[in-house]
Amino acid sequence: MEAVLSHLRGAIERGEYAIGDKLPSEAELCRALEVSRPVLREALRALQTMGLTVSRTGKGTFVVADAVEDPTFGDYAASDLLEVRRHIEIPVAGYAARRRTPENLDRLARLLDRMERETDTMAWVAMDTLFHLTVAEAAQNPVFRRVIEEIRDALARQSAFLNELGGRREQSDREHRVIVEALADGSERDAVDAMTHHLDRVETTLTDIVRSARTPAHDSHQAV
Repeated sequence: MEAVLSHLRGAIERGEYAIGDKLPSEAELCRALEVSRPVLREALRALQTMGLTVSRTGKGTFVVADAVEDPTFGDYAASDLLEVRRHIEIPVAGYAARRRTPENLDRLARLLDRMERETDTMAWVAMDTLFHLTVAEAAQNPVFRRVIEEIRDALARQSAFLNELGGRREQSDREHRVIVEALADGSERDAVDAMTHHLDRVETTLTDIVRSARTPAHDSHQAV
């Protein structure tokens, strides 16, 4: 999928498909690129997330930009999403370190174990968003959980995007475990630092994806 995405992205950025152009049909692209329909569709979804194309029902996929600016996840731009996450999830981690219950820690530990064993990407993505909801619950303030719930769909879309294109999964598992260890220790400072590092890595990976052009993504296998 990464190679297909790189090929199509490069063609758009070089002007082979200009703004306003319709991309060839899925059947044509599958034949030309010698890939399956599911692989092609993943690449087309990624192009749309990057803001390079839009899909118009019954009409096809059209080019709307020739450079990646700010990916969009559901209703929210990546930059807006990350700005809010920093203001919410970093202090939430600190509150959770002070207020978490044994039940909160048990739930997080079991969730982490399942995530580290999970092989299905979309199942892992669902648990990834659940992890962040569960940390918010541990802060014992229902408003925090409601805020994370509001952006849950965007978090899942971002997580899938980072998984497919940034190889974030294994690294994200490790970062999550550091967060949980800080909560278990009751260390507000360590929890804040761990969540800050996690969001820093999310931002770095997103930036790398946006900046990379015309070359296949690095072969790595590592989300929110």
